[in-house]
Amino acid sequence: MLINLTLLLLAAVAALLCRPWRLLAQATRLTPLLATLTLVPWLWAMPSLHKMPLQLQGSGACLVVLMLGWPLAVPVLCVVGVLAALISPMDWETALDLTVWLGLVPATLALAMGAAVRRWIGMHLFVYTLGRAFIGTAVCVFVAGLLAQLAGHTLPGIDDSLSLVAHWLVAWGDAFMTGLFTSILVAFKPDWLATWSDQLYLSKK
Repeated sequence: MLINLTLLLLAAVAALLCRPWRLLAQATRLTPLLATLTLVPWLWAMPSLHKMPLQLQGSGACLVVLMLGWPLAVPVLCVVGVLAALISPMDWETALDLTVWLGLVPATLALAMGAAVRRWIGMHLFVYTLGRAFIGTAVCVFVAGLLAQLAGHTLPGIDDSLSLVAHWLVAWGDAFMTGLFTSILVAFKPDWLATWSDQLYLSKK
């Protein structure tokens, strides 16, 4: 509980220092923000709404970061955690746990991954869609699951080694979803991606 609150407060303070409300001045941020608040809470709440033998949720945090940018994604994911608690029978401690380990941690890792990809691989259309959206999401979601397990958040009734396999498979599911939606948005609605720029990624240098 304490580590969750600490991580949430650190992320929230860092995000607020970046003044995320400035991003809301762009009308194109409103649609992906509302889509996040409508769909992602159900993604997080699904295992609580249905009795599943393996309680694993999709994250969606990496896609949210690509669409909104990290400073705005942090408060939005906090609201997602509240909404997930309201529409499902989970308690508030579980909602906090999901907010941190399904939302804030993979979102922050996605921010670091994006910076690393731009720095060491470069800026290109396929680097963005494959490197950041697809492979980057798989790595970030899996590492977040691994860190959660190291912090003591194990799956009930599941061996640790099997839990790692489960986290790995779920990470790739998240990666396919993020890669698919990112590719569609790049093609048809690039202005919905705060991290995309035609000048940077389509430059013919």
